[in-house]
Amino acid sequence: MSQDLAYLKESASQTAGPYVHIGLAPGAAGFDIYRQELGHDITGPNAKGDRIRIEGRVIDGMGAPIKDVLLEVWQANANGYYAHPEGGGEVEDGFCGWGRIISDFDSGEWSFETVKPGKTQGRNVGTQAPHLNFWIVARGINIGLNTRMYFDDETEANASDPVLNLIEWAHRRATLIAQRSEEDGMSVYRFDIQLQGENETVFFDV
Repeated sequence: MSQDLAYLKESASQTAGPYVHIGLAPGAAGFDIYRQELGHDITGPNAKGDRIRIEGRVIDGMGAPIKDVLLEVWQANANGYYAHPEGGGEVEDGFCGWGRIISDFDSGEWSFETVKPGKTQGRNVGTQAPHLNFWIVARGINIGLNTRMYFDDETEANASDPVLNLIEWAHRRATLIAQRSEEDGMSVYRFDIQLQGENETVFFDV
């Protein structure tokens, strides 16, 4: 005889706005609440490796930048280790590998500085190319979006990355590749995230 299980019903989803900045990044919204803003420093002062800057916009289906977006980023250190007991190895003191970034209220641009991550060992998938993991929330997004950013100067590693190779079409893989330039002696990687449209960024169901 089957048992009647009284599961709770699923709660309705809600978008992240309009107070996402105040709740998750109050310092950037002009509220001096915390002694240290959570998620402000990704690497700490002792991280080894190449210092880089990541910049971009989140663009809606009409081609306009979203100006109230919040992004969370996870990454490994230059040796490919995450700040986690199962992260593969030890990381530098102060390295958390996680950050929280919001877009500029006027232009929709966002940016942050970090160190370039190394290759990582994925669970049951082998060696992964250097990459960053992004989670994106904003008004109008009912469920946070997950994507990855790879580096255009890691051609060989990208070609063998097991996650990139899950994407069948090469032009779709290209939406995850950030473009490198030099600015004041620092490598700058441009990564625009397209929510909808012809060049929609690949998002992952995780």
